[in-house]
Amino acid sequence: MATVVFYEKPGCANNTQQKLLLAAAGHSVWAKNLLTEAWPAARLRPFFGDLPAAQWFNPSAPRIKSGEIDPARLGEDEALLEMEKDPLLIRRPLMEADGRRCAGFDMIEIDAWIGLQSLLPKRDLETCTRARPGKSCLESMP
Repeated sequence: MATVVFYEKPGCANNTQQKLLLAAAGHSVWAKNLLTEAWPAARLRPFFGDLPAAQWFNPSAPRIKSGEIDPARLGEDEALLEMEKDPLLIRRPLMEADGRRCAGFDMIEIDAWIGLQSLLPKRDLETCTRARPGKSCLESMP
């Protein structure tokens, strides 16, 4: 089983469920606060792999929901600069295990990567459950 460094937004219900799923599959989860880590571009970029820059963003981030930032209009350098200034923009969780990094919680990819022991839940564990029109799950952040 893997040791997973799991960068989360503390209090996020989906991140809690994701960590529980990883632990139930036998992995050790080392949770860290995504919002208090330093994210210079050279450290953050490897988490996104081949994803287009627009997919690096948390679509529930207040600055995205308000239209202040349009991820589709930003190049990689601009995206990384904005995320360094505002970690709420970063798609989460960020995870590291066995020398690999990823952003988001694509259960199929994670199962292929480190294994989830056939514990795949029926519901999506990446999309914010509190996101409703006009309401962001990030609004509960202290």
